Amino acid sequence: MNIQVLSILVLAIMFAIATALPVNIGALAFAAAFIVGNVAGGMTPAEIFSGFPGDLFVTLVGITYLFAIAQKNGTIDLLVAGAVRLVRGRVAAIPWIMFLVAAVLTALGALGPAAVAILAPIALRFAAQHRISPLMMGLMVIHGAQAGAFSPTSVYGGIVNGVVAKAGLASDPGALFLSSLAFNFAIAVVVFLVLGGLECLRRSPEPAPEVPSAPAPGFTPQIIATLGGLIALAVCSLGLGFNVGLVAVTIAVGLTLLSPGEQKGAVDKISWSTVLLICGVITYVAVMQKIGAVDLTGKAISGLPSPLLAGLLLCFTAAVVSAFASSTALLGVLIPLGAPLLMEGQIGAVGLVCAISISTTIVDTSPFSTNGALVVANASAEERDRLLRGLLIYTAVIAVAGPLLAYGLLVLPGLL
Repeated sequence: MNIQVLSILVLAIMFAIATALPVNIGALAFAAAFIVGNVAGGMTPAEIFSGFPGDLFVTLVGITYLFAIAQKNGTIDLLVAGAVRLVRGRVAAIPWIMFLVAAVLTALGALGPAAVAILAPIALRFAAQHRISPLMMGLMVIHGAQAGAFSPTSVYGGIVNGVVAKAGLASDPGALFLSSLAFNFAIAVVVFLVLGGLECLRRSPEPAPEVPSAPAPGFTPQIIATLGGLIALAVCSLGLGFNVGLVAVTIAVGLTLLSPGEQKGAVDKISWSTVLLICGVITYVAVMQKIGAVDLTGKAISGLPSPLLAGLLLCFTAAVVSAFASSTALLGVLIPLGAPLLMEGQIGAVGLVCAISISTTIVDTSPFSTNGALVVANASAEERDRLLRGLLIYTAVIAVAGPLLAYGLLVLPGLL
C-alpha cells in the first residue's frame, strides 16, 4: 500500500473512531499527522507544522474572544435589539438581511471569512434570543458570503478568472458570478424553508428586547468602546484588507485593558475544543496534500477515457477535498487539471469552470473550513455540539448534491 492510499485510509479510520468514541478528532488528526507524515512519509516536524492553519487559529481565537467581550458587556444584545427594530419585529427577515449583507460584502471584494467573522456572532445571538435554528442562521450567512464570492471584483472571482486566462480557456466572468449567486440563493431558499423559516413567517411581529439601562439609553462606556471596536474591525478587515484575526485580537486586548475587571473570564469563552478539532484536521489534510494524495486523485480522474465522467468526478473531488482544505488553493489546482478535458472540446469550458468553482466553495459550510469553523466557534456552549453535527450532516449532503446539481445545470445543457 502506497503512502497516498494509506493517508486516505487513516482519514476514514479517524472519523470512524471519533464517531464511535468521545474523542476529539483534532487530537486524533495531530497523531495521524505524526504517524503518516513523519513515521511513514519521512516528513520533518517542520514540514508537518507548515500545514498548521495559523491564520485560522488566530481568526477563531480573536473573533470568539472579541465577541465574548461584546456579549458580556451587552453590546450584542443592543445590536440584536436594533435589528429587531429595523425589521419591525419580523424575525423571518433577519436571516435574509444576513444573507444579503454577506453577499454584498464579498461581491465588493471582502474575503468570505471576514464577512462571516463579523456577521456570524450577531446572527447566532439573534437566533438564540428569538428561537430560530442556529444551523439555519449560520448557513444563511455562509451561503450569502458564497453568493457574492465570484464577482469580477471578488477574491475568488479574480483567482478563477486569472487561472482560466492562464490556461488559455474560454472565460465568462459574468456567467461565473451569476451562476454562483443563483446557486447559493436557491440553496438558501431551501435552507430557510426546511430549517424553520415557514414557522418564522407565521409569527406575529415581536417587540424588540430591552437593552441594558445606562446613563444614555442602552449605552454604557464599555458598549460605546465595543461598538467602536466592531466598526474598526469591519473597516480594517473589509475595507483595508488587514487580517481579521489579528485585528480582532488587537481590539479585544484594547477593550480588556480599558476595563480589565469587567472582561474577566472572556478568554474562557473561546471554544478551545473547536480550535483543536479544526486545526488538527486541517494540519492532517495538509500532510495528505504534501505527500500527493490529492494530486494522485485528480490526475487519475483527469486521465479517464470519458470526458463527461471525468468532469463530474472533478466536481466531486473539489467538493470533498474542499470540505477539509483551502478552497482558494483548490481553485488554482483543479481547474488546470480539467484543462486537457476542455481542450478536447467535448465539454463547454465556461460551464465546467463554473461547476468546479461552485463545487469547491459550496462546502465551505464544513466545520473544518474557515466559514463553518467560525459559525461553530461562535455558537453557545449548549448548542455547539448539535450545531457541529448539523453542519457535518449538511455538508455531507451538499458535497453529493451540490456537484450533481451544478454539473447537471451548467455542463449537461451545453451538450444537448
